[in-house]
Amino acid sequence: MDNNLEGTGHEMEHGMEHEMEHGMGHRMTNKAVEFRFAKPQDIPLILRFIRELADYEGMLDQVVATEELLNQWLFEKEKAEVILGMKDGETVGFALFFHNFSTFLGRSGIYLEDLYVRPEYRGQGFGTAFLNRLAAIAVERGCGRLEWWCLDWNKPSIDFYLGMGAQAMSDWTVYRIDGERLEAMAADARRGQMPIGGRWIQGPECPQGDRKKGKKPERIVRLTERNITGE
Repeated sequence: MDNNLEGTGHEMEHGMEHEMEHGMGHRMTNKAVEFRFAKPQDIPLILRFIRELADYEGMLDQVVATEELLNQWLFEKEKAEVILGMKDGETVGFALFFHNFSTFLGRSGIYLEDLYVRPEYRGQGFGTAFLNRLAAIAVERGCGRLEWWCLDWNKPSIDFYLGMGAQAMSDWTVYRIDGERLEAMAADARRGQMPIGGRWIQGPECPQGDRKKGKKPERIVRLTERNITGE
């Protein structure tokens, strides 16, 4: 679900919205959820969850992921990781994440790309349990941050994240280059071209343009080390 801004941060809010109605302290029935890291044999299930999520969002036609691609990027190249939540032998949902890096902190953080809880398990605290488990993984690995994106208009989720101690990175704006533009820029790099004065020339330097504020389609939400460890 990487093709547009609607397909990134707010996947994780499905499963959280029902928890907001019950509050963060809502207890899970029976025994608590158990987590395990996904294995290659889980790829069909992961893809099914991705498609269920996309269908829920009305964006099923935008999913181009295949089992082959997921196997390549998750398990061969190891560019991201997946944890599965289990309760009474059933998989309640998944979270997909990967490491980013902070030059200011001098160490990695965790970026949460997707968090999805199946409809029949929502409102039972599983979304919060996933976030807690990811925070634990971040601390275990010495990471300084856990962060994700959230759509600007989703105020209930924003209030929920703020209530759990996350910080809205309101001074930051998300930018993206993909598709044909990405390919075109790669082709320019191969030719050694740089933009000067509105035209492309050969050269080693490119002057920086003025920064312009644009409308923020999403908010970046972050849990810092203090929030994660509770210090």
